Amino acid sequence: MSKDKEKTLTKAERREKVIIKTSIIGIGANVLLAMFKATIGLISNSIAVVLDAVNNLSDALSSVITIVGTRLANKRPDKKHPLGHGRIEYLSAMIVAVLVLYAGITSLIESVKHIINPQIPEYSTTSLIIIGVAVLVKIFLGRYVKSMGDKVGSASLSASGQDALFDAILSTSVLASAIVFVTTGLSLEAYVGIVISGFIIKAGIEMLLDTVSDILGRRADTALTKQIKLLLAEEPEVRGAYDLMINNYGPDKNYASVHLELPDYMTVEEVDKLTRRVEAKVYNATGVVLTGVGVYSFNTSNDEAAVIRNKVLETVMGHDFALQLHGFYVDIENKEMRFDVVFSFDVDINEGLKILCDELATVYPDYNIFISPDVDISD
Repeated sequence: MSKDKEKTLTKAERREKVIIKTSIIGIGANVLLAMFKATIGLISNSIAVVLDAVNNLSDALSSVITIVGTRLANKRPDKKHPLGHGRIEYLSAMIVAVLVLYAGITSLIESVKHIINPQIPEYSTTSLIIIGVAVLVKIFLGRYVKSMGDKVGSASLSASGQDALFDAILSTSVLASAIVFVTTGLSLEAYVGIVISGFIIKAGIEMLLDTVSDILGRRADTALTKQIKLLLAEEPEVRGAYDLMINNYGPDKNYASVHLELPDYMTVEEVDKLTRRVEAKVYNATGVVLTGVGVYSFNTSNDEAAVIRNKVLETVMGHDFALQLHGFYVDIENKEMRFDVVFSFDVDINEGLKILCDELATVYPDYNIFISPDVDISD
């Protein structure tokens, strides 16, 4: 691809290009390694080397899944999936994790079988050299694939790289047990296989749980939420940004909503201009699309309102389960006040609301008090 054409690619297209290129390199390397190892394993009658070859084939399959998942994830939005297909990448990462887990369980079973029915391997100097070279190739391949996966934010690519690094450890153990057998006649490969299988199974479970968290929805990244709130707070009219909720629909596909606390004298036209301005500002700086901007009004012309707010704030924040109070507005003439409270996950929201309403009703018996409960969804 020419440099001029490269410059015209979107961020998503460049990301896809990197993932596919890295995965193809992984497929080629793993197929070659599998061929060499399978040949050595069959000639030397080594179950450990044969299993290592099978593991390389599973890595090649993982790379194929990564390519397919990436291409499907970058399909254009359609009527059935208006927010795109980005989450398919998380499903492909889950499949890779399952393959890693399967490889670990298979290795464990075969290792146990060869403890019960041991077979004597026969290693040559050439086979040991090839296994050693394979270890080095796997280390470099694993580091390369994982670094590229981390760079472009591909969970499946990172998982494949992590798996390759574990394979390098497995191959190292196979080489070590082969050297021990050649020098001492003691066959340890089946026992070493059990130990390594345990590490592979553990890695597979961790990858699986990590991907499940992506699918279920993680808490928004703290650095990102703070950056967005700082960008919003830079606007002179905004006293605070609250209730920031970020929904992820795949790597680099984030949609968010937020509430801004604005002075009560602003007109709808002024709020509309501000909203459009901050939407563009946040997107240009972070890539996050603000799909909804709600507003809270705060009192600007009544000193009594400030006194009431401070008293309510003191009462509410006197409870550990209340993390934040915002959106406070009081209508002194009509005896009404409204505000939001962010509740901790450690308390039942209905119970917390009852406690606060009862306490505030005692302090302000003439007021109608409306408390909207919020969940601690972002920092």
